[in-house]
Amino acid sequence: MDIPSALRHVLRESLFADGLARGIDESARALDRKKAKMCILAKDCEEATYKKLVEALCKEHECPLVRVDDKKTLGEMAGLCKIDKDGNARKVVQCSCVVIQDFGKDTSAKDYLMSELRKTDDNVLDHEESS
Repeated sequence: MDIPSALRHVLRESLFADGLARGIDESARALDRKKAKMCILAKDCEEATYKKLVEALCKEHECPLVRVDDKKTLGEMAGLCKIDKDGNARKVVQCSCVVIQDFGKDTSAKDYLMSELRKTDDNVLDHEESS
């Protein structure tokens, strides 16, 4: 298993469990209330202040942070799109930040992501999405 596929699986399970906070407002609120179990931040977010805010809140509340390359891909993984009859994503809405508040059921993908995060010193995981 690799990080991108594990992240997709974890986000899908969280979406089904209604455990995602999507967008900067919902994400910052969940982080501030200490409801966040994991945060995913897009590296190509235009607003540097948003990135600093999310990174600071994650550090303050010791929430694991995963950085992804593209906010369009993050929006697709977070369910901010329409799926056509062939299973392809259409009308994808970009999303700079997603917070997982509930993982749903325990999966091997979640265990893999958490073990990769434990290997880092600062609880931050950078990866590059390979499509």
